Amino acid sequence: MPHSTRREFLTVSGTVLGGIAVGTTVTAATRTDRFIVSTKGRADLSGLDVVHEMQGVDYAVVEGAEKDVRRAVKDYAPDIEIEFDLPAAQPQAAETQPSPTNEPLYPLQWDKQVLDVPSAHEVTQGEGTRIAVIDTGIPESHPDFQETLNADLSRDFTGTGTHEPLGLQYHGTHVGGIASAEDNEQGIVGVAPESEVVDLRVFEKLNSGASFADILAAIVYSVNIGCDVANLSLGAYPIPRQGQGEFYGKVLNSTMTFANKEGTLLVIAAGNDGANLQQDKNLISLPNEGAQAVSVASTTSIGYLSGDVQNPGFAPASYTNYGTNAVTVAAPGGDTPQAGGVPDLVYSAIPQTTADFFFGEGEPPYAYLAGTSMAAPQVAGAAALVKSANPNYNANQVEAALKKAAEVPEGYDKAFYGSGFLNIVDAL
Repeated sequence: MPHSTRREFLTVSGTVLGGIAVGTTVTAATRTDRFIVSTKGRADLSGLDVVHEMQGVDYAVVEGAEKDVRRAVKDYAPDIEIEFDLPAAQPQAAETQPSPTNEPLYPLQWDKQVLDVPSAHEVTQGEGTRIAVIDTGIPESHPDFQETLNADLSRDFTGTGTHEPLGLQYHGTHVGGIASAEDNEQGIVGVAPESEVVDLRVFEKLNSGASFADILAAIVYSVNIGCDVANLSLGAYPIPRQGQGEFYGKVLNSTMTFANKEGTLLVIAAGNDGANLQQDKNLISLPNEGAQAVSVASTTSIGYLSGDVQNPGFAPASYTNYGTNAVTVAAPGGDTPQAGGVPDLVYSAIPQTTADFFFGEGEPPYAYLAGTSMAAPQVAGAAALVKSANPNYNANQVEAALKKAAEVPEGYDKAFYGSGFLNIVDAL
């Protein structure tokens, strides 16, 4: 498919490349062969296959028959498979244009323009920080991760034996590019282009589920390797708060409290259900409603792709979850035609295999996507910049700087913003 300009984009048929994208339904199903167990008190795991020890918290992940788990530990629950039910998907590309910055595709990055990332980069580009991307995988071969992706520390938690994405696993690459694509004069620029990226893969392939236990283990690992920020553009909603939901909340809170105490800020997508998380008292959204989570709602730049900009990028996206105390901040995530609005998506990296499949062999590995998945890494990158400029800050201080600088746009409902719309320059 030929590249298209912003105006031509609106005439191209087909939907956008998904991910945890608007229009999807996120479901959670329990497994019968894997369990999250508490290792407090009575716990004898000798007869079980320990998948993740989760060093630093009082939980482990095991495989075995439930009757054996029941005999071995006092408190446990089945693992959850978090799934993405993706809509029919077709990525949208755009032609390369001259750039006011070093990156040729910067003019297509309305999100970075709204956030005034070039001014932030006059202070720091994220030097000395490390970001974990807990997602679907990032290819080492991508031109925007040649210097910053730490392949030695990257891990695959799915058991496939590689952190390279398979097939059309584009989501993690897109997320990683938003947060930390290199400033190398080749493609796009991330919020924190000098931050080191660690790829922690928890999704095996397109349309496959991610184990909640694997996600927890990836969080613990990110802490133990000294990540300053971990981005989680994933989630499951709704989960009942009672019964097993109470156990899931307990193990999640324990894991996230450990991360926060050790200095790893957890930045998590708020979700794309259009739900008021403040009012759903009997339900929980995982993991963005866990302890110390920086939960990120999504905004859009109405009219950007059509060339008729009606707002500078802080209008709430039509699909975003919200709730005054359930959302920490809001950031650019884009909107899509499926949601009934004008398509204004976020441009970022995708694997070359994905670009070859959708656009033709050898076409540039970049595409438009939308979702709170795209909003969260804006904040993860911003957190890395704050940490880089203030190396002695702990996770709470980094979060406080982001919240203090954020403001609710005049005329908009605070429920969509928490502390407000992300302001990286003031946070620095």
